[in-house]
Amino acid sequence: MAEDLLTADFDYDLPPEFIAQRPIERRSASKLLVLYRGNGRIEHRHFLDLIDYLRPGDCLVVNETKVRPARLLGRKTTGAAVEVLLLSEVDKTDWEALCRPAKRLPAGARIIFDDKLAAEIIEVREAGKRLIRFFSEGSLTAALARVGKLALPPYIHETLDKDDRYQTVFAAKPGSVAAPTAGLHFTKPFLRKLQSAGIGVVKLTLDIGPDTFRPIRTATISGHKMHSETYEIIPEAAGIIRSTKAAGGRIVAVGTTTVRALESAASASGAVESGPERTDLFIRPGFKFKVVDLMVTNFHLPRSTLMVLVSAFAGRENIRHAYSEAIESGYRFYSFGDAMLVV
Repeated sequence: MAEDLLTADFDYDLPPEFIAQRPIERRSASKLLVLYRGNGRIEHRHFLDLIDYLRPGDCLVVNETKVRPARLLGRKTTGAAVEVLLLSEVDKTDWEALCRPAKRLPAGARIIFDDKLAAEIIEVREAGKRLIRFFSEGSLTAALARVGKLALPPYIHETLDKDDRYQTVFAAKPGSVAAPTAGLHFTKPFLRKLQSAGIGVVKLTLDIGPDTFRPIRTATISGHKMHSETYEIIPEAAGIIRSTKAAGGRIVAVGTTTVRALESAASASGAVESGPERTDLFIRPGFKFKVVDLMVTNFHLPRSTLMVLVSAFAGRENIRHAYSEAIESGYRFYSFGDAMLVV
């Protein structure tokens, strides 16, 4: 059983200037902190040095979800500004969404986005969520793509020059409101170099919701209700992962979302099973990892489920020490920040 710990155990102080506001000029030019979870040893490298820590027969697993333009800005019929964040599609016209200001958007309220797209609040749901019905001239998909913008994390205050910098180079399946940020460091040439070195690259999909940024607000981590997300592992990918493990190769998960998908898909024996599923798996200290051997990740928000997950994998004191050294060494934090490899 996972150990119950105080949420405060996963807190740390980060000066605001360490929060990366823009992506680094070249994707793979970021720093790489290497943490050995067995003894806590730390090495300071560059991201392209990742190849030095992998070996033929290993398999890199990435999340190929694509960030959809989920943030819509509109106005009520009174003229008041409204912000809508699309969460999940219910049917051809209806979406579950977060709306602001929520208190001023009861059932029946109408929102106008432009002369060809409007919406109505159909139902008020818990936690500020709304069921919203769209009315569009022509294709709703095209209208949402036209009006929608990428929803950057709340700690990023600058605008992007190019939206594709908040997409991984392997992004293929729209469905997330946030990027799997550990994957932002990879380029296509680097992926080809890894494959040429005998390292497999396998893709899965886990659609990331806005709760990924939500801090744990309960006194203990066991009191936190984990958000549910959809993931899919196709049979071919599951087969490669199983055969890699059987042959003695290591599974290298790129990002916490990939870790959650892989561990959610593991059978009692540790074999990864295919299929589309939903998961609310909360990985915390005491969790027994069945699939993941190495993890590529970024530096996460304090008191977050992501901070708890990496602590479960690497050890809480190891992570505490690594984060402290990363701050002392001038690493960039969060979505557009530097990377860490846990081996």
